[in-house]
Amino acid sequence: MQQTHFAGVLPPEHISLTLQNCRRYMNEKYGCKSGHSTPIHVTLIPPFCLPKEFSSKDLTDSLEEKIFHINDSLAFTAAVDGFSAFADRTIFAKVVPSEEWVRLRDLVLSSVLSVASSCTKKDKRPFQPHLTVANRDIPEGASTKALQVLSELNLKEEFLVDNVTFFERKANQWIPVFSCVLEQK
Repeated sequence: MQQTHFAGVLPPEHISLTLQNCRRYMNEKYGCKSGHSTPIHVTLIPPFCLPKEFSSKDLTDSLEEKIFHINDSLAFTAAVDGFSAFADRTIFAKVVPSEEWVRLRDLVLSSVLSVASSCTKKDKRPFQPHLTVANRDIPEGASTKALQVLSELNLKEEFLVDNVTFFERKANQWIPVFSCVLEQK
């Protein structure tokens, strides 16, 4: 079954533009193309197959209902601090982990599972929020050199996590289809 949806957080435009430039560098220097059809984001729920009887709107409605019943704010400030890699397979901007990220991921997972209980499951690995620059098609050994160049950017940013966005695969691209606003209370 083809994966049809995922949930993530869109960062502000200035961070997206910086990381799109990093993607361009990885493409021009190393031929990396993977991920270019996906907007820059922090993945909360990795791609899954949503059964045909449900829609992206069902996912959004479920999440908005859960958010409505929470009395405190889900919005929080996140920090981006440099670059790192998962072995030679993924280069990313490091998003500093926090309990707020875990809480948000767990809430979104719960809302997705309340719509379609068998479409995904909780990852057993510790949650590592990140903003992917390149993945899957990085030439062997290129990560170390690429990270040296990217580290010269001295990327340090903070941004307000104020949205959860559901993405849907359309014509081999991931398109943001619905966003839930996380208001500060």
